Amino acid sequence: MLLMMLRGKIHRATVTETNVDYVGSITIDEALMEAADIFPGERVQVADISNGERFETYTISGPRDSGVVCLNGAGALLAKPGDKIIIIAYAVVPYAEARSFRPRIVMVDDKNKVVEVKREETHGTVG
Repeated sequence: MLLMMLRGKIHRATVTETNVDYVGSITIDEALMEAADIFPGERVQVADISNGERFETYTISGPRDSGVVCLNGAGALLAKPGDKIIIIAYAVVPYAEARSFRPRIVMVDDKNKVVEVKREETHGTVG
């Protein structure tokens, strides 16, 4: 049996721009992608915690340390600059490995700079 597990997450990133005329995807600062172990072209789920929208797209690497988080194409219609979003990547993991599997959870500040990288989540609110 295989399980779909959280593999990488960028928590509470700020949307810096939207571009509906660009081909689909989400452009993310290369440093954030590396911190979360998310690859260019990888399928991700985006949850907008400002308006409740949730959708899937794929990633494009943006300039390193730029803080860019840009929604492109149809996704640009589901959020606006300044919205807080969660970017989530999943992995298919064999059942025997699921209990020991550890995701990379990247906490960022309002400028999309890495504040902390965690290897597990606990119940609670963000302060």
